[in-house]
Amino acid sequence: MPLGPLRPSPLVEQAAQRLREQIAAGAWPVGTRLPGETTLAKELGVGRSTVREALRALAGAGLVQARQGAGVFVMATEPAEDWPARLRRASVADVYEIRAMLEVRAAELAAERRTPDDLAALDRALADRDAALAAKAPPGVDAFIDADIALHAAVVAAAHNPVLADLFAGFVPVLRDGLLDLASLVDVRASDDAHGRAAHAALVEAVRARDPAAAGEAVRAELDRTLAGLLQSR
Repeated sequence: MPLGPLRPSPLVEQAAQRLREQIAAGAWPVGTRLPGETTLAKELGVGRSTVREALRALAGAGLVQARQGAGVFVMATEPAEDWPARLRRASVADVYEIRAMLEVRAAELAAERRTPDDLAALDRALADRDAALAAKAPPGVDAFIDADIALHAAVVAAAHNPVLADLFAGFVPVLRDGLLDLASLVDVRASDDAHGRAAHAALVEAVRARDPAAAGEAVRAELDRTLAGLLQSR
């Protein structure tokens, strides 16, 4: 397979940066059409192919949009923030509020759709959470938080909705960091020797019993309790 010619990426990056600066400075307000490729290429001192690649990069950042037969129009003055970056910037309490909505529905669906394999996975996850809770060494706190998240992930997986599963997976890094911060302020095991064991067991049993209302309520009550702790730790 031939390698093909190297792309002049430094020139493309420089062109994209220059255009981005002009857009941010208001040279082309939102909604206006950019000059044509030939004009931009002449002003930047580069080829049209370089301008085309630079505009493609700006389009990927949400700054411009090409309209067939009309040209390229400015859509925003700042790059669009992707979902992972937005989550990293969000407070864990804000993420928890959205997580509660997502997981309550996931638990309800899990109770309706769970399979024998899902129940086996939930039982294993609950047993792993119990084992991590019993650990007394400092690393046990990290292991407990990971095991707790894994149990919730198993409930989401039992809902058999790939979009819900992807959304939850996107929340996990922020959730984990927030819970580790909370654990540094409050000993999650000392504050409650069982630390929600009964609530999580009730969740698993509600899914097993195909009781969507009970499953959703078990998740809601547990997440509300944790959210209250997060808000108090602010």
